[in-house]
Amino acid sequence: MTISIWRYSHLTLAISSFVFILLASVTGIILAFEPILEQIQPYKTADLNQVSLAETITVFKDTYPEVIELEVDANEFVLASVITEEGESLSGYFNPQTAVFLGEEPEPSRFFQFITNLHRSLFLKSTGRFLVGFCSFLLFLISISGAVLVLKRQRSLKKFFAKIVNENFSQYWHVVLGRWSLIPIIIITVTGVYLSLEKFDVFPDVRTSHEVDYSAIAARPILTVNNFPAFKGLKLSDVQSVEFPFSNDVEDYYTLKLEDKELLVNQFTGGILSEIKSPVTVLLSDLSIKLHTGKGSIVWSLILAVATINILFFIYSGFAIMFKRRSVKIKNKYSKNACKYVILVGSENGSTLVFANALKDQIVVSGNSVFLAELNAYTNYKNVEHIIIMTSTYGEGEAPVNANNFLNVLQTVKQDNQFSYAVVGFGSLSYPDYCKFAFDVDAALQHENAIQALAPFTINDKSFGSFEQWVGLWSKAVSLQISVPSSSLDLKPTQLKTMKVVAVTNKDENAEHTFKLILKPKGKLLFTSGDLLAIYPKNDHKERLYSIGRLNGNIYLSVKFHEHGLGSGFLNALDVNDSFKAKIITNKNFHFPKNASRVIMIGNGTGILPYLGMLDNNINGVDTYLYGGLRTEQSYALYKQELESSLADKRLGKLNLAFSQEGNKTYVQDLLWRDADFVFETLTTGGYVMICGSLAMYQGVLNVLKQLCKVHNTDVESFKHLIKSDCY
Repeated sequence: MTISIWRYSHLTLAISSFVFILLASVTGIILAFEPILEQIQPYKTADLNQVSLAETITVFKDTYPEVIELEVDANEFVLASVITEEGESLSGYFNPQTAVFLGEEPEPSRFFQFITNLHRSLFLKSTGRFLVGFCSFLLFLISISGAVLVLKRQRSLKKFFAKIVNENFSQYWHVVLGRWSLIPIIIITVTGVYLSLEKFDVFPDVRTSHEVDYSAIAARPILTVNNFPAFKGLKLSDVQSVEFPFSNDVEDYYTLKLEDKELLVNQFTGGILSEIKSPVTVLLSDLSIKLHTGKGSIVWSLILAVATINILFFIYSGFAIMFKRRSVKIKNKYSKNACKYVILVGSENGSTLVFANALKDQIVVSGNSVFLAELNAYTNYKNVEHIIIMTSTYGEGEAPVNANNFLNVLQTVKQDNQFSYAVVGFGSLSYPDYCKFAFDVDAALQHENAIQALAPFTINDKSFGSFEQWVGLWSKAVSLQISVPSSSLDLKPTQLKTMKVVAVTNKDENAEHTFKLILKPKGKLLFTSGDLLAIYPKNDHKERLYSIGRLNGNIYLSVKFHEHGLGSGFLNALDVNDSFKAKIITNKNFHFPKNASRVIMIGNGTGILPYLGMLDNNINGVDTYLYGGLRTEQSYALYKQELESSLADKRLGKLNLAFSQEGNKTYVQDLLWRDADFVFETLTTGGYVMICGSLAMYQGVLNVLKQLCKVHNTDVESFKHLIKSDCY
């Protein structure tokens, strides 16, 4: 519920103020370049941190008969007003070290003045200033609410800048750019609000004046400017302005204005006649102007320009996200109590609802009644026989916004009849808590008056192929003949990269019909052993996934060829130097564990391949053991070279092989029972067990682990965080 409040607040604030924010952003982008154009003018001739005030005053007094004023502007250009030897007034930019005149101060640009007035008040005077200030405050609230949503998505401040999976262009960049622009935007909004409040005299006007005892002003001893105590060691970069004495009378003095104070300095002795600290409001005003406009800093001006450009993108992407969420709606032909089938959806951005609607339409076409609703709307359904739950997972394991109250509602709402249920989880393997909420829902339903029709099924990256597979399994389980056409979803693969085949085993001589491919990705591509390679054999939505290993920067995968296999047939037809399009899917759940004391790797068939890359990268010498299940010695030949190299380099502690089709005909489960004490000790001491290969092998290994735990009066669930799997 909390996340809904923040999301709706974020959306409401954005909708209510986007016109003013749009205008302020466009004008702000233009104005961000004004300080840059000022900075590149050829009037800065020295580093003012290296030039003393005493030097500059001395050279000006030696060069001109009369100096009226010196000023250092935000760009660190030195402005002065002087009287020349010819008695003429001269004002403009000067070299602070030589007092050479550089040029007149240019007239302010009428274009920038126009944009500034539009930016400040929309030409509505006080009303406009109020509106702009108020919208700055709203933009501040939008930034804060957006930051809270990111924190809730990432689940902790430490993970605020953690990687986010690019599943949707608008949503991905809305979050990524929002995180990097957050601080500049907050600075822009806070300073904008402050400057607006200042114009309405909200802050107290603290006025102070100098008090000088003119009768006590001394004219002796006479010191040169270089020896004035007030000017000694004072760099020109610390100075805002200096007003020179009008005459040689003892009552006239230097007025020296610094950033935080103003001094009156005796023109003969250099003594300080009076000192006034600048009010806090003045300091805040000066700081706000610098931070809000970027004056004096090209780098900060560019940051402000980028931040305001991002604000324009946030307007676009925010509305794109909103319209996408609202574009897919729930429409039911039948009432909830008249339906035999009920589909409940948990969706963060509407994409899961697309799949749910496609399934609903096909159930209706089959002549059955079906009701579709959000998970939070779960209620009693009088005639329900089958419930399908299709849900994504938000952030790192949480419920999506329209399902965040479902588990609570489930405890209070009971169905009159017994029903079957199936849970489908949508997510990305790039997240550690892949489809966690779907598993939480399945566990909760096991305590209801329900029968599990299918084990929880997960769909990575909106894969239509996986969804198609689940529809087939579920329809068979409930005796319903349906299929979902791909045209109903219009899904196309994205982020594809070119892969070049650099090596391939001799497939013709491989009696096991298993071969190994080595691929070189074109361009920079981040991946590691345990990730998945997604291929699209027919250049359509049909996706096939393969676990990969990384060795020498290349992608290694082994493939079991099936005569009518879509993916294996495509890969089997490739030769050296062939290229094709594919993409890497990050599989954080199956990466080699960091800081592990011991790792047991279990795999069969092609599931051994990812371990080759993990072992190759085991440079820290983690105590690692491999239990491999293969059909014959010939099967082992495919991995022999890499495994023996790892044994020789001590990156693999021990290799245990089971051959199911020759010799004693053993399986990895038999080897695990043989080393039962060693396996249990690994788990109890914080070691990891990794499983890769067929689902049948996974179930067999899991049963062994359950039995081992039972013997030692514990439950395998207590070691769940130490078991990593990637099975198919």
